[in-house]
Amino acid sequence: MTHDRASDFDAIDPREDFDSAHRQYAELRARCPVAWSNDHNGFWALTRHADVLTALADVDTFVTSVQNVVPKVAFTGRRPPLHFDPPEHTAYRAVLNPLLTAERVAVLEPMVRAIAAELLAPLIDAGRADICQQFATPLPVAVFARWMGLPQALEAELAIAGPAFVKAVESGDSEAMKPTSLALYEIARQLVALRQAAPLDAAQDPTSAMLAARRDDGSPLPADMILGMVRQVLVVGIVAPTVMMGSIVIHLSRDRDLQARLRAEPALVPAAIEEFLRLYTPYRGFARTAKREVCLGGRTIAKDEPIALVYASANRDESVFPEPGRFMLDRANLKEHIAFGRGPHYCAGAALGRLELIVMLDELLARTASFEVEGEPLMSPYPEMGPWSVGLRLMPR
Repeated sequence: MTHDRASDFDAIDPREDFDSAHRQYAELRARCPVAWSNDHNGFWALTRHADVLTALADVDTFVTSVQNVVPKVAFTGRRPPLHFDPPEHTAYRAVLNPLLTAERVAVLEPMVRAIAAELLAPLIDAGRADICQQFATPLPVAVFARWMGLPQALEAELAIAGPAFVKAVESGDSEAMKPTSLALYEIARQLVALRQAAPLDAAQDPTSAMLAARRDDGSPLPADMILGMVRQVLVVGIVAPTVMMGSIVIHLSRDRDLQARLRAEPALVPAAIEEFLRLYTPYRGFARTAKREVCLGGRTIAKDEPIALVYASANRDESVFPEPGRFMLDRANLKEHIAFGRGPHYCAGAALGRLELIVMLDELLARTASFEVEGEPLMSPYPEMGPWSVGLRLMPR
């Protein structure tokens, strides 16, 4: 698709620092809240909270099955439920949702804490760490591997293949993405074969649940879609904790009083994580495609044009969140943030993501007297938003 319109903003800025994207989005909300960019093959960006909610609510007009992120990164097949629209995606969400309720996730806390403690011990002994790459990346890989019941050999493969895929996506090189995605498919294929040969309790094991699921007509889910779904689940939760934890430690290095308060009052950590999710939403947003011509914010969006729903901007919309750039532990309307989306595609793993972030911050604070950032963070490009690498000096208790 070719476009002859001028860009309203530059979506590719190699000089981006920790705060520059938020400055850009604040400017767009004021000047051009529904903005066009010719970058990434051309896309619209919705930057206001109300417009993003409109698109999330109207699943008949704004579909995810064509393109779910900007830039488009799916080259190795459709993977439910993220790549499907209602009602087709409903059967796949019906498998995942019961396995990821807040009650089911709470049972995983001891396991998550044990992984966090094991990862942190050598980092604190060393006194320095890349907190993103050495802590916030391996932790969710290990958590997802154990939640999925991967044998030790496959968990070791995922520990390599998962971050390799994420780095390939970060590079923007579609040719580099394909082999890393196929490596994840191979892990998924082996896991599916294991469960076909020896099923586990479908009420506990995600892959067994997918194999046991039946559609309304009584037929099983298609084999290729089960494979795609396992592949999606294996890696979907790896990136957000990495960039979120990086953003959190940068903020707390800047605000030493808040760092000290959270260390002294760990009961405040869950509320702090919720405000951090609003303030530093780890995904700029997911994408939709217009099935018909629509008008938003005085702009006409043509049929089939991709639209980025910029959660990170919506969560700092001044009309919804007063003093949006300020951390407020007791923000009255915090539940209005959309870091995990809304509607049918609300993040299935939201409870698990929250638990991982709470445990990571809680354990880091409990095991240090203080910490501070060293050097310049390495920022992630689209679609994530936040640091991919943060050097941290750790002062033990």
